[in-house]
Amino acid sequence: MESRTQVKSARTPTSVGVGFDYTFPAIRGVQAGREFYVSMCPLRLIPRIFLFDEDELGPDVRAQRVLNKGRLPALARYILDNPDNYVFSALTASVDGELHFEGLGGDGPGMRIGQIRIPMAARFLINDGQHRRAAIEVALRENPDLGDETIAVVFFHDSGLSRCQQMFADLNRHAVRPSRSIGLLYDHRDDLAGLTRLLALKSSVFKGHVEMESNTLSGRSRRLFTLSAIYSGTQALLQGLELDKKTASTLAQAYWEAVDLTIPEWRMVREREMHAPDVRREYIHSHSLALHALGRVGNMLLRESADPVSWHPRLERLEEVDWTRSNPDWDGRAILGGRVSKSHQNLALTTNYLCLRLGLHLSPEQQHVEDAFCQQGDA
Repeated sequence: MESRTQVKSARTPTSVGVGFDYTFPAIRGVQAGREFYVSMCPLRLIPRIFLFDEDELGPDVRAQRVLNKGRLPALARYILDNPDNYVFSALTASVDGELHFEGLGGDGPGMRIGQIRIPMAARFLINDGQHRRAAIEVALRENPDLGDETIAVVFFHDSGLSRCQQMFADLNRHAVRPSRSIGLLYDHRDDLAGLTRLLALKSSVFKGHVEMESNTLSGRSRRLFTLSAIYSGTQALLQGLELDKKTASTLAQAYWEAVDLTIPEWRMVREREMHAPDVRREYIHSHSLALHALGRVGNMLLRESADPVSWHPRLERLEEVDWTRSNPDWDGRAILGGRVSKSHQNLALTTNYLCLRLGLHLSPEQQHVEDAFCQQGDA
């Protein structure tokens, strides 16, 4: 018996199949006429009993996607860095073997609550949660004490490859990744996310004009910015600067207020002299690309400045930038096919343009990108 989980492995042969059994406390349910069981499993058992399809098999004979090992370090680090408040949702698994449910009673709730016995020879295949399973295995290597904790598992009987593939398709059919903005809004671990929320809610530049949930703005939205765009710009601004939280917050607010002074349309929207949809349609300075580029430029200014305030005069040159979409300087640099592009290449080219307007020296890498763009234009 596991000391903290009521999950055990039988040590003697039982009447259920041949050999030893896993015994799990469980609740029995029914979906689409098929029984399934919800249980708890100690983390130490997860790597031992739950298997992946072999990576070398073709997708047509697997029941799940190939494991993306690049995701594992971050997932494992999440568990290890937050041992008191990490959250993992349930795993879903198919069992290629007999599942025997023993209820606590013959009627009422006792018919649904009890335990399931599964032969150790059975094969457990994860339908949903393979990356969580692998991250748990990685985390256990560093902190074995996590093995006594539990995760919810939903067990289905394995009805063959086609059924398992259909389960994978159904489980992921309507899965929607939350927008980055709402993820930042609800993230209380990331100090920069907290700083960004503070800017969005308190700063005179952004207050009342930030879309807090979506990464995009509808044509009629009265907002000028998205929370994710402010985050990207502020992250770029503070990149590599060793600042405490208070200093970083003060600096970020001062920088965006200084940028605001050079872009009259932002003020005009706040004072209701212009409408946000019109500004977004005619200018690019409230777009996430522009905020990100402005953050990068600010970072370069701060690194080149001899003191904390000497960057202000140089930033005033932004007043000379023509931010209108019709400005031919943006063609191929910030705008492709009539639309603002957020690609890495366009971000680099937009940053270069602003750097040159402010008299900042381009790094060798920036100069290489700029030269390639200019040569393309001359061709």
